[in-house]
Amino acid sequence: MSAALVSLDAVSKRFALRLSLGDRIAARLGAGVENRAVRAVEAVSLEIARGETLGLVGESGCGKSTLGRIAVGILAPDAGEALIDGQRVMEGGPRPVKRTTRIQTVFQDPFASLDPRMKIGDIVAEGPIAHGFVTPAAAPAYVAEWLARVGLEPDHAARYPHQFSGGQRQRVAIARALAMRPDVLVCDEPVASLDVSIQAQIVNLFLDLKRELGLTMLFISHDLGVVRHLSERIAIMYLGRVVELGSTAEVLARPHHPYTKALLDSVPKLVRAGSGRAAFKPIAGEIPSPLDPPAGCHFHPRCPHAFARCRAERPNLAIIGAGRHSACLREEHAT
Repeated sequence: MSAALVSLDAVSKRFALRLSLGDRIAARLGAGVENRAVRAVEAVSLEIARGETLGLVGESGCGKSTLGRIAVGILAPDAGEALIDGQRVMEGGPRPVKRTTRIQTVFQDPFASLDPRMKIGDIVAEGPIAHGFVTPAAAPAYVAEWLARVGLEPDHAARYPHQFSGGQRQRVAIARALAMRPDVLVCDEPVASLDVSIQAQIVNLFLDLKRELGLTMLFISHDLGVVRHLSERIAIMYLGRVVELGSTAEVLARPHHPYTKALLDSVPKLVRAGSGRAAFKPIAGEIPSPLDPPAGCHFHPRCPHAFARCRAERPNLAIIGAGRHSACLREEHAT
């Protein structure tokens, strides 16, 4: 693997919740009511090599989208740094701002991320014109080139987002991101809102674009099948922390962390050819609130292997083999 192009160095992010009117009154009366915060991401470190696709997987609410927004420079971390080629993605200060166009995002819902009042051509051209990649006069040809790259026709530039299907809108969103000539693409659940048949088309489009353009990608998804198809490595995230990391083939074939195994067991599987029945084992319990996560290992309330130390000590993401990392205390306990 080549040197890391993207580095997330111990990044953390919390979101403060506003007190309700009743709580503010209670606080003024000395009731001890305090502001609370959602612990979205806790000291996560990841690296992505040039040309690599890293899949980021976890249940809804685990913090993976927040981590993606930190990587691309939409959100500033409360602690740690997001780097591209060793340079900070965001410039610090009272109001941090994104300082690079080298990393771009494709969001989950293309209808929400595309301005309904703008024509497709203007949507794709807006960023490149603003950053001087292309002149307004040359923009139509530039837009047509990128629309063709994602499987759309040049005359689509004159239409509005509502005139397209969901899959076509997502192709527009991909063209908009690629028109900025990024080195890195952060894809945040880009096929989750699409029909299964359209999902396959968009996944194949990502594979083609990665091969043609040499893209580096962070692919965020809850769909293990999609991630298996797209990524060389996979990071499993639970309640703000990465709990397992390694090559996609090895992690999915031989999961180490109990949460990874539970996640794989929860995927429905057909049993007995012709029976039409599916077998799956849902993960026990409910995901704890990020407002008040459990002490020690966050997964211990749902883990069948938990013991006393798991409830008190936070496990580190430790090396368990060549290119494999896991945040679990059970092997150490067994020895």
